Amino acid sequence: MKSLLRHLGRYTMLMGQVFRKPDKWAVFGNTLVRELQNLGTNSIGIVIIISFFIGAVLAMQTSYNLINPLIPRYLIGLLTRETMLLEFSSTIVSLILAGKIGSSIASEIGTMRITEQIDALDIMGVNAPNYLILPKIVAVLCFFPLLCMLSMTVGIFGGWVASVTQHLLTSSEYVYGIRYAFNSYYIVYSIIKIEVFAFIIATVASYHGFFVAGGSLEVGRSSTRAVVHSSIIILMFNLLLTKLLL
Repeated sequence: MKSLLRHLGRYTMLMGQVFRKPDKWAVFGNTLVRELQNLGTNSIGIVIIISFFIGAVLAMQTSYNLINPLIPRYLIGLLTRETMLLEFSSTIVSLILAGKIGSSIASEIGTMRITEQIDALDIMGVNAPNYLILPKIVAVLCFFPLLCMLSMTVGIFGGWVASVTQHLLTSSEYVYGIRYAFNSYYIVYSIIKIEVFAFIIATVASYHGFFVAGGSLEVGRSSTRAVVHSSIIILMFNLLLTKLLL
């Protein structure tokens, strides 16, 4: 318990330094563009690949379990849509990105810590947490909703491809299923969730990297801890947000 309170205290104090006005907006803007590239656009490929195949598998598994002839086949499209919108494109994608982006952030900042680059920034009077961490947080908050929308679209398309090519149902039946009883709030719900998860990934990973102590071996361990802790917190907040928003 004492260790948890110590981590919470250090995390809160670190965030207090992070969310301050940048010393130079031009430097912040340039750093933000670089982080959008590193943390955002470089994640598009993995999101597309995973979402497509998960959407296809969802459609196929749903079809194989709809053995009752009285159940309409268009439910394959409906269930694929609901699964992608409600859970996969927000929570599961965030867990995947926690492994990719979280470990990258923790290792980058941790390497700067053990090579004394952060100490050099402090000596020069630069607010190191603000300079290093704030652009990463803003970048993931801006880009994660786009990845969420991309995952929804690609996943539903993957379900359509699997349904048509495997002759599970016709294209018109699948399209009718994904349009049936559509609730646009589910998209808003997913975007709200992934915004919260993006903040968790960026801040938790930055915290673990910023307070690395030791050598290069500790950088790897901090990256592992960042991914594990981010994933646990994401799952906890997923339960809380589902209770509050639905």
